[in-house]
Amino acid sequence: MVQIQCIQDKKDKATELYSQYSIGPFTKGQTTTIGNALRRALLSNLQGLAIVGARITGVNHEFSTVPNVKEDVIDILLNLKQIIIKGEVNEPFVARLGVKNQGIVTAGDIELPDNVVLVEPRQYIASITGPSALEIEFLIEKGCSYALSEKNESLTPEGFLAVDAVFMPVKKVNFFIETSRTNTSSELESLILEIWTNGSMTPAEALSYAAEELENTFGSLKLTKTVFPVQLSIEKTLAEEKVGHLDNIFIEELELSVRAYNCLKRANVHTLADLLKYSAEDLLEFKNFGQKSADEVSDNLRKRFDMDLNR
Repeated sequence: MVQIQCIQDKKDKATELYSQYSIGPFTKGQTTTIGNALRRALLSNLQGLAIVGARITGVNHEFSTVPNVKEDVIDILLNLKQIIIKGEVNEPFVARLGVKNQGIVTAGDIELPDNVVLVEPRQYIASITGPSALEIEFLIEKGCSYALSEKNESLTPEGFLAVDAVFMPVKKVNFFIETSRTNTSSELESLILEIWTNGSMTPAEALSYAAEELENTFGSLKLTKTVFPVQLSIEKTLAEEKVGHLDNIFIEELELSVRAYNCLKRANVHTLADLLKYSAEDLLEFKNFGQKSADEVSDNLRKRFDMDLNR
């Protein structure tokens, strides 16, 4: 029987939760498969709430400024991206903020429904430096993974400015394997799994949801005796799913150096699907992208996903 043991549980602050688990035993070879599947599910398939749009009174575009507010609109939108929300909501809804007094404006000033709470109410939004008012409406939705403002722009109502939406409750996942021998000398392995979350979900909840997601996915693969799938049809479906899946894997999972990561972002490379359109030589054409960064991208892509750049 597979057992799960929490080895370490840590809370650095409200938005940084960490747990380490030992899961097993598994027969040799199974552990890597299970670790990879759990990691993908934790990073890509869990749902969360995020601000996808904001309407600021008196502001028509993101390059505007608000009178007597220290931050310009772009800085305010970047601060909104850091707000972490949790709650049981399935439909998009609008929340409001209205501050008229001089001082610091935080996430705690947002009026939210009773079934929605802020993970960190002290999250900074802006500073009012003089006689003025800051009024903002927030469009909040449930979703998966990470949605760029460019994608949200066409979906937000008129008058709302799109915001990069971070739906992912899990910030980072690592795993490694420990080998042990039983009394009968049969070799078994344990999976050591590390999970970091943003506080909207505990690592234990994240692990439970990810396991349930995988159980549902693999359960749908069960075939009855009367089902005779056509091989070509299966191969086509798997190929289509693979291409679609790469759109949901962001380059953050490559864990690149800051220099390589920023160069790719500036070149509008956000997902593995974007990255695999280029060869190593193409990457060298990006601004400030050198051979060392190209080698790093190639190595991490091969190491983490067993893939190579386009040739």
